[in-house]
Amino acid sequence: MRRINDAKNSTLKNRLIDIFRFQLVSLNTDAILQESTIYRRRDRLRKIIDGLELGDAYGTMIERIEVQGKGKSTLGMAALMWVSHAERPLRAEELCYALAVEPGSTDFNAGNVPSIATVVGCCQGLITVDKEASTVRLIHPTLQEYLSTCPNIFSKPHSAMAELCLTYLNSKPAREFSTDCSPGIADTPFLKYCSVYWGVHAKKELSDNARLLSLELLQGYDGHISAKLLLEQLDLDPKDSSTFSPFSGLHCASFFGISEVVEILIEMKCYDVSASDFGGHTSLAWAAHNGHDEVVKMLLELGEVNPNKPNNYGQTPLSRAAQNGHEGVVKLLLEREGVNPDEICNVGKTPLSRAAENGHAGVVKILLERREINPDKPDNSGRTPLTHAAEEGHEEVVEIPLGREDVDPEKSDGDGWTPLLCAASGGHEGVVKRLLLRKGVNPNKPDHGGLTPLAYAADGGNEGVVEILLGREEVDPDKSDGNGWTPLLCAAYGGYGGIVKRLLLRKGVNPNRPDSAGKTPLSMAACYGHEEVVKILLEQAGISPDRSDEDGQTPLWYAAMKGHAGVVRILLGQDGVNPDKSNKGGRTPLSLASEKGHAGVVKILLGREEVNPHRPDNNYQTPFIFAYRHGHKEVMALLAPRQAVSSSAI
Repeated sequence: MRRINDAKNSTLKNRLIDIFRFQLVSLNTDAILQESTIYRRRDRLRKIIDGLELGDAYGTMIERIEVQGKGKSTLGMAALMWVSHAERPLRAEELCYALAVEPGSTDFNAGNVPSIATVVGCCQGLITVDKEASTVRLIHPTLQEYLSTCPNIFSKPHSAMAELCLTYLNSKPAREFSTDCSPGIADTPFLKYCSVYWGVHAKKELSDNARLLSLELLQGYDGHISAKLLLEQLDLDPKDSSTFSPFSGLHCASFFGISEVVEILIEMKCYDVSASDFGGHTSLAWAAHNGHDEVVKMLLELGEVNPNKPNNYGQTPLSRAAQNGHEGVVKLLLEREGVNPDEICNVGKTPLSRAAENGHAGVVKILLERREINPDKPDNSGRTPLTHAAEEGHEEVVEIPLGREDVDPEKSDGDGWTPLLCAASGGHEGVVKRLLLRKGVNPNKPDHGGLTPLAYAADGGNEGVVEILLGREEVDPDKSDGNGWTPLLCAAYGGYGGIVKRLLLRKGVNPNRPDSAGKTPLSMAACYGHEEVVKILLEQAGISPDRSDEDGQTPLWYAAMKGHAGVVRILLGQDGVNPDKSNKGGRTPLSLASEKGHAGVVKILLGREEVNPHRPDNNYQTPFIFAYRHGHKEVMALLAPRQAVSSSAI
């Protein structure tokens, strides 16, 4: 199936390339015909098709947009600006509404919204609508590259887009929406984009007009629908409207990091700079969370803000900055008195643990420069910063605590998980190698349940980690947990043939070793239909292909029950396999396959002379009765010619 999908994707990609080339040629016909000879025309055509003159081609197309009538030219260039500079792909209706906003207008005229066909036409083929995603995109990725290298095509695009977003948000229709219930939002498709991204554009380029428009919006922000839409985007939408209002204009400006606006709002003295919003987040916390150094510095210098104030979840500004890897903010906060760099929040993690977990090596180094920070401090679950980094596979971060003598590389959490166990389970080969180089790390140390790093690596199909661990002599390749699960059993269960082969090469691995319920690796592989593993195991000397577990169930029994016809065929080809062997309840492979409706398996089993189709279980139920009671007509048809059953028996 994957190959088919790859082939389809390749065909689609080639078709799109052909369409793109055709459009390029079509739009540059005049340039090609202006060449004086056939050779030069062909050479120009080849260069355009091969992408060697894309810059010239795009330049020609943009000139065509600009020489249209004034209305079409303005619309085409504006559309190109939005599509190439939007913070996310715009839906067709969003783009059309964006193009209808008139700068400086206090109202919005829905009659001014152009059709998407008109917009595409005005762009001379440089944008197209992706019908599957319902979004508008540039005709080709190389156009984005071209536009980024030609900054003069658009004059301060982000500033212009911020002004248009703010104009829309300040318009009468937008202000009339209630933050409690707004059923008409679906009819204003541009509203959500403006609410979520106006500040992003303003942060990049802020004009005087955009500054004034933002102040107009933010002064009544806590009652504006855009605040609710922004919080919904952040998955922070408060359910109780009474707790919604504290999300103020200062919170919003700090969230986006628009320092000029934050400064003005502070000077206006109409906000409590230390106030918390509905979730307990201060303006400082929002600025720290998003890494806005300048705003953080500005707020800290006021001296009115508690730099260590936690939100409702116990997260301090330092914790949030560390979590997101904002080194500049972390340094600013660590300079303030009252900031506890080793404080555990409500979810049980220190700033160091959060930074390590998210792979922020720079922040980890900064924090560990502080003497009061314990580099090995566990969270509420018992996991240390090193454990968190190992679990996520952050090699650079792992190296930092491993280089310290005051860090225990084998410290386990409440379940017995060590850094090595976490790394092995996640398949992080680089981390496993680094941990094994550290003196004192036991590569065979299990969790509280008894599973070793090798068992976890085998269970997850992490062949590289298995190879590394098996390279250590002290690793026991056949060590079982409290339920008798060995690395081989784990690999067989998951169907990882490569790992099964590698384990079987290691001296001391018993291919027949069962778990505490008597299931062997072969039974596991057969049960889950892993034909490759079944074949590998059957090639081993001394393997027992008909071995029963404590309930009397054999590998064939499991394969028949699950309907794995391929495995059934393989097992029936082995000497010593009884195709009619029952479990302790008297159920044979045929009985189970009939009950489950596996007609293919039933057909295979009926082809063996040793199989008795009349054989009842301990409750006197025959295969035909099971098929009948479960309505498996195809199985009944297979059994009927060989089954003598009276109507009374049914």
